[in-house]
Amino acid sequence: APDYPSAPPAIASQSGGCGVAGGRMTDTRRRVKVYTLNEDRQWDDRGTGHVSSCYVERLKGMSLLVRAESDGSLLLESKINPNTAYQKQQDTLIVWSEAENYDLALSFQEKAGCDEIWEKICQVQGKDPSVDITQDLVDESEEERFDDMSSPGLELPSCELSRLEEIAELVASSLPSPLRREKLALALENEGYIKKLLEIFHVCEDLENIEGLHHLYEIIKGIFLLNRTALFEVMFSEECIMDVIGCLEYDPSLSQSRKHREFLTKTAKFKEVIPISDPELKQKIHQTYRVQYIQDMVLPTPSVFEENMLSTLHSFIFFNKVEIVGMLQEDEKFLTDLFAQLTDEATDEEKRQELVNFLKEFCAFSQTLQPQNRDAFFKTLSNMGILPALEVILGMDDAQVRSAATDIFSYLVEYNPSMVREFVMQEAQQNDDDILLINLIIEHMICDTDPELGGAVLLMGLLRTLVDPENMLATANKTEKTEFLGFFYKHCMHVLTAPLLANTTEDKPSKDDFQTAQLLALILELLTFCVEHHTYHIKNYIINKDILRRVLVLMASKHAFLALCALRFKRKIIGLKDEFYNRYIMKSFLFEPVVKAFLNNGSRYNLMNSAIIEMFEFIRVEDIKSLTAHVIENYWKALEDVDYVQTFKGLKLRFEQQRERQDNPKLDSMRSILRNHRYRRDARTLEDEEEMWFNTDEDDMEDGEAVVPPSDKPKNDEDIMDPISKFMERKKLKESEEKEVLLKTNLSGRQSPSFKLSFSSGTKSNLTSQSSASNLPGSPGSPGSPGSPGSPGSVSKSTSQMAAITTKGGLVGLVDYPDDDEEDDEDEDKEETLPLSKKAKLESS
Repeated sequence: APDYPSAPPAIASQSGGCGVAGGRMTDTRRRVKVYTLNEDRQWDDRGTGHVSSCYVERLKGMSLLVRAESDGSLLLESKINPNTAYQKQQDTLIVWSEAENYDLALSFQEKAGCDEIWEKICQVQGKDPSVDITQDLVDESEEERFDDMSSPGLELPSCELSRLEEIAELVASSLPSPLRREKLALALENEGYIKKLLEIFHVCEDLENIEGLHHLYEIIKGIFLLNRTALFEVMFSEECIMDVIGCLEYDPSLSQSRKHREFLTKTAKFKEVIPISDPELKQKIHQTYRVQYIQDMVLPTPSVFEENMLSTLHSFIFFNKVEIVGMLQEDEKFLTDLFAQLTDEATDEEKRQELVNFLKEFCAFSQTLQPQNRDAFFKTLSNMGILPALEVILGMDDAQVRSAATDIFSYLVEYNPSMVREFVMQEAQQNDDDILLINLIIEHMICDTDPELGGAVLLMGLLRTLVDPENMLATANKTEKTEFLGFFYKHCMHVLTAPLLANTTEDKPSKDDFQTAQLLALILELLTFCVEHHTYHIKNYIINKDILRRVLVLMASKHAFLALCALRFKRKIIGLKDEFYNRYIMKSFLFEPVVKAFLNNGSRYNLMNSAIIEMFEFIRVEDIKSLTAHVIENYWKALEDVDYVQTFKGLKLRFEQQRERQDNPKLDSMRSILRNHRYRRDARTLEDEEEMWFNTDEDDMEDGEAVVPPSDKPKNDEDIMDPISKFMERKKLKESEEKEVLLKTNLSGRQSPSFKLSFSSGTKSNLTSQSSASNLPGSPGSPGSPGSPGSPGSVSKSTSQMAAITTKGGLVGLVDYPDDDEEDDEDEDKEETLPLSKKAKLESS
């Protein structure tokens, strides 16, 4: 059954009655709206009236009449044709196709009225009113079906000028029935009927017989709708195709014929950029172009009943393209000449443009291939040197040539990003950074002249695919992720970030026009993706180049979308909960631009306001201790008056709870002892962790780069916990495991004096200090568990002293492991919820 785009709206009931038409009260059962389907496949309302069915002498048959309820004028007069397929939908709709591209619908106010008219239609067509569509094969009686199947075939009228109308009616009447379509198609195939029709077409054109030409249009269009490959083979042959297009120029619905043949023969020129020696291939290219033209330009837009009747035409074009790609791919001389001329400096610009456009179309055709054939296709192009050729083309001045080359590059990246990565890593060994393929792509993205940056958006998507670890291969011999990302950050990242760094040298963006803001937003989007997926590569880059501080300059942009992109970048970093990043943020006071933007935003409730509050809420909910302390100690005065959300007061509460724990060492050390009792590791786990530390340090540091920016490197060893010293501490811990058992029995009463002294002195020194260095994670003053290093980074002297004292006494609870942080947080959360009485008991135990 035909499927309409969407049913027209139902007619609404009116409580006040329907009014008077023709001096009598109208019948609401027969009240309808008339709809027609427009070219955009939307239903247009043609008016409201009342429907009736009666015999109309002029139309020679039973007809549907709709008279307007406003003035009694005739809205619709439609003969109930025995061959028309009427369809009933949703109990109150009757839909049918009145003529070519003219679909109608009656929407009834009441179901009863719809049923009455449906019965009249079914009565005329001899159908059972219980059906939902009147012209369907399954609705034909068994006798009719038997007659159709048992009859030898369809007899066509003799192909003469005088019988064209009869032939057109036969074709039109056969289309609704699949069996009759099948018989008509077989008859047309067997009798060479199409060629005879095209001979009559020449006669009609010579005689200027417009009526005959209109009939031929209907016949040829009907033959297209038979959807038969065998008929298409005849119609699209070299001798017939232009005559078929000629027949389709005489559309009866148009006042003047179209000039399709004139366009194809005079305007559209076939350019052989490289001479094609195979005549069969050349003919196939001509044929495919013309059939595509018929499909796109000549045939009218199919009605809802004809949508699925042209599937074979689509298939014909599809398989032709597959054949063309295969034949060109096998012609080695053709491809060799193509790439030689593409890269030859002597080739003139016009010729090169034609070559690139051909290659682009060639790659577009390849999208029709099956996966295994597409593999072979791109492998052939790769062997021919398509990537070096693209590199040459992208370095040229012609914008059209570069645009076509970019489209070709996108086909290659989408098909096989690994192939592209392998090529660029190999060329990096011979060429300078400036002419690397990826750098050329980045430069074209940065220099896109389109005000909407359409090309830049496409190129950014390709770069994102290339740097996405999800589609990188890992084999026994090599890891593509490690190799390619190392290459990208060494040779390409500086080109990508150049516009960002150039525009953020001051406190606000030096250029803040719309196009620059769009470009920087694109760059930030890719950098945010890298933060999420590239771990230590991007971490080293951001910290060494001070990227986050430069990005946050964009928070002062007048373009809200760019300021939000900068904020999203920082939010992604904070979301990682990485102490390297946290130390960098605190040391450089990188919450200042965010707080400033928040205050400048004022009381406006907008996306900026919500995004900034969400960032601080994340820090509070996730209890990121170092950042909580940093924000409260440095920005509390600016934020304390914000009371329409509880986020900042919640952060202050978190901070005070941390301070309270630091002032109560007895409770905190007891929790450490309990945790070590529950989560004590065996010797094998410690060895694994030592190995991990060495591996991590070796992998994370590239080319001798440090994770802390050179300008921020501390001048003494007190501010950094060396991984080796951490390793030595763990060695001591292993040796002290036996002492731990004694410790647990000896500590049932009071704490060791040495522990009390070291903790309290560390706490006092940190609480009195207001410098940002004192808040570094891992120091006793930081809002983490006392003495917990968290991850390798800056700690104060007191931490080293405390670690030494605690190992002597066997108090291993003061030295945490990085992956104990979550367990620690859980214990702290549980402790905060304990009733006061239970806390007291715990402290006195």
